[in-house]
Amino acid sequence: MKGEGKVFLKSRMKWIGLLGLVLSAFSLLVHFLLAGFTDDSISDYSIPVTIFSWRPIFDNPRFARHTPLYRRLWGPTRHVETLLPDANPRGFHSDPPARTNGFVFVRIQGGFHEIRNSIPDVVAVSRLLNATLVIPEIQSTTSSKGISSQFKSFAYLYNEEHFMATIANDVRVVKTLPKNLKWARRKKQIPSFKVSYGSSPYYYLHHVLPVLIKHSVVELVVPHGGCLQAILPSDLEEYQRLRCRVAFHGLQFRKEVQELSTKVLQRLRPLGRPFIAYDPGMTREALAYHGCAELFQDVHTELIQHKRAWMIKRGIVKGKLSVDSAEQRLAGLCPLMPEEVGILLRAYGYSWDTIIYVAGGEVFGGQRTLIPLHGMFENVVDRTSLSTSWELAKMYGREAKHNDIKKMTPPSVEVETKHDSLKSTRQRPQPLPPPPARPKYYNIEGWWGWVAESDNEPESTVIELRTNAHKLLWEAIDYVVSVEADVFISGFDRDGKGHPSFASLVMGHRLYQSASAKTFRPDRKQIAMLLEEIRDHMYEANHTWITSVRKLLKRSILEGLMESSKRSKAFSFLSHPVPECSCITRTHPVSNATNLGVTHRCPQWVDGAVSERLKEYKNAEKEEDLDEEDLSSSGLFFGHKESGGNNNGNNETVNSEANNKEEGQLEDQEELEGSER
Repeated sequence: MKGEGKVFLKSRMKWIGLLGLVLSAFSLLVHFLLAGFTDDSISDYSIPVTIFSWRPIFDNPRFARHTPLYRRLWGPTRHVETLLPDANPRGFHSDPPARTNGFVFVRIQGGFHEIRNSIPDVVAVSRLLNATLVIPEIQSTTSSKGISSQFKSFAYLYNEEHFMATIANDVRVVKTLPKNLKWARRKKQIPSFKVSYGSSPYYYLHHVLPVLIKHSVVELVVPHGGCLQAILPSDLEEYQRLRCRVAFHGLQFRKEVQELSTKVLQRLRPLGRPFIAYDPGMTREALAYHGCAELFQDVHTELIQHKRAWMIKRGIVKGKLSVDSAEQRLAGLCPLMPEEVGILLRAYGYSWDTIIYVAGGEVFGGQRTLIPLHGMFENVVDRTSLSTSWELAKMYGREAKHNDIKKMTPPSVEVETKHDSLKSTRQRPQPLPPPPARPKYYNIEGWWGWVAESDNEPESTVIELRTNAHKLLWEAIDYVVSVEADVFISGFDRDGKGHPSFASLVMGHRLYQSASAKTFRPDRKQIAMLLEEIRDHMYEANHTWITSVRKLLKRSILEGLMESSKRSKAFSFLSHPVPECSCITRTHPVSNATNLGVTHRCPQWVDGAVSERLKEYKNAEKEEDLDEEDLSSSGLFFGHKESGGNNNGNNETVNSEANNKEEGQLEDQEELEGSER
């Protein structure tokens, strides 16, 4: 009996073990099925944003949307809500002919905003010349940069098929040159033009077109972004709408970039909260071009001055090397620092738990420059806070490893010869003479140690070239997020050549897509004067100063729009595509839209789609006029983030009640002064 009991016990244990294994295998199978598979690894779960480095912290999880405060901070802009996108042809528009004058091959150089600004111009030029456009080249080589060979040139950033389908009724477009012309181009036997910024239609019709007809192919090199003048004659207005169709409908990012951008947007809106997109615009090139080196007062100042000297040597900058940065700042020619933007937003009424997305690529000076902004707002994030490393790797595609890249760049022949001669003679190399007594900055962040060593910037390594290619994808994500943001503000809207930058393109896209979306265009000159008044006590501003800031920012939404039509549009049409690419509703014409030059009426079917929305705006406007209490506390202008204790909660109630009356008086004063005007 004992033996039988032992056998039964052993068999029972075996069955229990087997059952455990089966259940484990089943749970793993379910785990993999839920997660799904990609080409390289398991895709991500649809789980909360807390798996990333950003963990949102909110004062109150409930967010009231139907209040005057919400409408003032996040609501649509009055008077331009009837301005709608309309880039369709308005007259006779012929399809591209079957027989053209030849092929136009284009190489575009520069960063994200220069590429995006150039492609619509290239399409317009191709139609002007009656030419067949070859898909523009924006990444000359992939192997030398170590980036993925999956996506070559144009397809590294944009969706080729969608681009070709969008402009099929405007321009004939092909992916590559015919074989004979491709061979001729490799032998550099086709005529080439290096096009200057904002070239006129006359230049193309009288200089490029004859050569195109003669050789059946021309190559255009666009080094500065934007190869066609921004403001065209009235008889070429259809070319402006063609630019809009290309920029706002044809230039769709490739699938991987678009998917990650959508995920970042979803993760940015926990509990359905709105957010601000902020582009600092602080690039080394822009700071050097405009003479803003002394804003930093550290090693970055010498980096900027070194870049400015390089620009002067190459004729990019016409001014002197040493420029008074304080004067430049007071003239509105320098970026607003992140700390200053944070002060403006807090003064306007945005609370400490507002979500702020930092866009526009790298900020010169690194995260140290953003520390004051983090101190004023708890939820300051960027794309790295809202995506994982393997999600970014999936977007990059399959790339060569660092070890493989080193093999791709063998040592020069001179180095090898010298090494062989030393080995043959068996002589030890003589020591180098001591370096000159010049200050040297050590390699703190991996890239500025060379500043005091050489007058020339070092050649980019393969890793740096790869990073520059990745920056195109990073800025593509930032672009999508900025266009879709509830509020957008920029610290600067000029690049390192004095042309409109990333922020200008975002503001132009927002104006086209949703003109009523709140976009601040602050006058940097007036802001600098206001900030100078409280320079010694920036965190103790009084009510009078806060009121001045609110008025200035409020005016910047519409007056800044008027100003950009004069200032930015002269350099980049896409930064202000109004009135050519917009229309106003028939039933609700608004004076501010006509002040922007928009007289074209939208189609009748559009009126029904927007009438309900306009009624909501009108009702909200009446409520706001009757009651514009600001629930934020100006008395606690830069009060630190509150902890969740009971005493603190009671203090918050008392403070909010005490300050609501003050805020109501401020708002009433604004309304009265506005009516007097």
